[in-house]
Amino acid sequence: MIFGNLYYNQTAVLGPDIKKCFQYYKQNDLASIKPGSYEIEGHRIFVNIDEYKTQPEQERFWEGHRKYIDVHVLIKGTERIDTAFKENMRENPYDEQKDMLTLTGEAQASVYMLRAGDFLICYPEDIHKTAIHAELQNKVKKCIFKIAID
Repeated sequence: MIFGNLYYNQTAVLGPDIKKCFQYYKQNDLASIKPGSYEIEGHRIFVNIDEYKTQPEQERFWEGHRKYIDVHVLIKGTERIDTAFKENMRENPYDEQKDMLTLTGEAQASVYMLRAGDFLICYPEDIHKTAIHAELQNKVKKCIFKIAID
C-alpha cells in the first residue's frame, strides 16, 4: 500500500503507469465527469468514476484483486479505507470476470482517511474495505484507476 497526496513531490518516485494515472487526473476535470468506466490504455489502464454515500464499517466488505492494481484517488468528500494483508484473511470464491475477491477477517494493517487529492495504491496482496464513514456519512466522488498486472 502507498498512501499520499497528488500535490506533493512524492509521486515523482512512483512507476510510469501510476504517474500516467496521476497525469490523467490532473489533466481532466474528473469532478464533472459522470460515474462510469473510462479507458486510458484499453483494458490495461482505465479509470472507474464513482459517487456514493459512505457507510458504517460493519456494512462494508473486504475486497482484493488479482489482475489489477487499484489506485484510489478522492475527488470530493472524506472516506475511510481500512486495510489488511491477504495472508491473514479468509478468501471467498473469486469472481474472475469482475476481478473481485471478497474476504472475511479483521483490519490489521492501517486505517487511512482520504480527502480530496489523497490517494491509496493497493496491490493484489493489499486487501481493503472502502466507503466507510470518516466521521459522519458524507457523499464521496472518487476515481479508481485500474492498472493491469503484466
